[in-house]
Amino acid sequence: MPTLFELKFPDQCKTLPEGFWSAVEVWIKKPHVVNKRLCGVKETERKDVDLTELAPILQGQEKDTTESNDVFTFLRTSDSEFESGKEGQWSYSVRTIIPKVNCYGTTAHKEIILRDFDTQRVTFIPTEEDTEGQVSHRKSNIYQLQLLAPSSNEWVVRLHILRPEEWFSDGVAYPKLPWLSTELLPRLVRWATESRTSEFKSTLSLLPVEKYSYVYQQLKDKYRDMVKVWPEVTNPEKFVYEDVAIATYLLVLWGEERSEKGLTDKQSFVDLGCGNGLLVHILTNEGHPGKGIDVRRRKIWDMYGPQTLLEETAITPGDSFLFPSTDWLIGNHSDELTPWIPVMAARSSYSCRYFVLPCCFFDFYGKYQRRQCKKSQYKEYIDFITEVSTACGFITQEDCLRIPSTKRVCLVGKSRTYERSDEHQAEEHRTLYIQSRQARSGTLGQGSNARGEMENGHDDSEACRSHDNDWGSGFQPRERVETVRNCAALPRDFIDGVVLRVANALLGLTKDEDGGVPVAWNRGGSLSVRGVAEMLEQETLQVLKKECGGLQTLLRNNHQVFRVEGGMVHIRDWRTQTYRPRGHGTPADAKRKPMPPGALKTRACWFHKHHPQGCPRLAEECAFAHGLDDLRASTRPLKKLKTFAC
Repeated sequence: MPTLFELKFPDQCKTLPEGFWSAVEVWIKKPHVVNKRLCGVKETERKDVDLTELAPILQGQEKDTTESNDVFTFLRTSDSEFESGKEGQWSYSVRTIIPKVNCYGTTAHKEIILRDFDTQRVTFIPTEEDTEGQVSHRKSNIYQLQLLAPSSNEWVVRLHILRPEEWFSDGVAYPKLPWLSTELLPRLVRWATESRTSEFKSTLSLLPVEKYSYVYQQLKDKYRDMVKVWPEVTNPEKFVYEDVAIATYLLVLWGEERSEKGLTDKQSFVDLGCGNGLLVHILTNEGHPGKGIDVRRRKIWDMYGPQTLLEETAITPGDSFLFPSTDWLIGNHSDELTPWIPVMAARSSYSCRYFVLPCCFFDFYGKYQRRQCKKSQYKEYIDFITEVSTACGFITQEDCLRIPSTKRVCLVGKSRTYERSDEHQAEEHRTLYIQSRQARSGTLGQGSNARGEMENGHDDSEACRSHDNDWGSGFQPRERVETVRNCAALPRDFIDGVVLRVANALLGLTKDEDGGVPVAWNRGGSLSVRGVAEMLEQETLQVLKKECGGLQTLLRNNHQVFRVEGGMVHIRDWRTQTYRPRGHGTPADAKRKPMPPGALKTRACWFHKHHPQGCPRLAEECAFAHGLDDLRASTRPLKKLKTFAC
């Protein structure tokens, strides 16, 4: 069998062979994570077969039986490490590879995938269809991945090619052979070694991937100019393309819903906690009637025009914030409103649906308190919102979006677990559930008691009025102008004390002498952020816990003194880099302009005052003032305080 390349696993790897199959599943179901020219795949027709069943399947693809026999021989050939002629079970499936539309064409490519669990190998057989509809194998691109154990303590993954001399590459569905060996195999080894299974579903599991790819490219091209005119202080590329991706998801989801239900009118929506309003703007432009509501107006709202409806109002769960004529309620990073959105949707009308993308962790009446240490905090919170949704009577679906964010899991409530006639009983269950959450938080009041009896046959509005008007009593909406919580407002002496304590600890990790020779300038050692936290008093940590990002934010704010990378804290050595004010590039910039002569120095040099060996740079070379004579008052106008929190 032709062998192109093989790669060894780390010694004493304990995740094999299970880890190999876990890695193979990633490559089969999520090839876009390593091949960025793909949008995704659809896997179909999966079933278990033996070799006697497999032969007619493969031969049925070919006019020339000699050609099909070549493939069959390629599949049955075993290396000396394995027993020849095993007639074990194979898993047969077909996947359709979908390229990123508009970037790399629109042609989908199909592959037969054969998993042989007895000999630890998986074979990929691309197929092509001629003008007459006849399907045949693409012999030039058949390859196989196999896990081998040459010795008891050694594992390798080997790449086999049926006809390496004829290999065809289009750079998309069929990458070049060197790419398979230098990119794919190392990824497989890493995935197999880590052998981590995600707590969440695959991305876009509820949608047709090809439709998503097509709509996303259309919207991205249509709204890319928003990046150039973005007036907010937030990162325009992240927020614009993230909202484009969320809008794409909703548009495709709603399009599928219209097809399933035979609807002609486009769904209406209300975005609760709409923030910058871009999602509302896109959905409105694409023909969906709706509006956004947020406690605070943004500067960008004025750019959208009158057709984009945005309201500046504090939202408090109650009868005044029900939407009986609205099809969908949206919660995109809606923070403290997130657990209430399934409730508001359920009480708005029997036909109201919802979409939430949780971010920060809130319960009904305050911060969410963890109760399960075996799950990640994020997974536990997603499960909590799912529990809320189920208690509200929704059949809850979970999916994962493709957005530039670590919080990508969304929940969708499209239908109910009960009939319309059972609305009264469902409302009683919702009320009891919310009361139980109130009791846990200590805010139980009179506003959530169910009142009256409702007879079957009453309309949805009557069902929604079976609770008191103030059923959100105890809920605390955010202030119109929020307090800055990025450590900048902490007392200066508190910040200086933490900085000095941490810096001295880092300097104490290294010696002042190297082999009896004094060190020119002590760079200090490094500590993890967790290690730094462990050396601070509980009183200090409690103060930092109330700030967004806590200790890590304080350390990053003191950019002059510390370098925080990969969760490790280091003393910054200004001899190896040049100072650049914020907003003029990142530490990763390859080219940096030196500080101009005579530049205004408005901040004192921490190293000149506190480092045992002073500042490693001369006063005229340092971007910070060495003493009062070198310090000048800033002439820059004060910036307006940010009025939003992380």
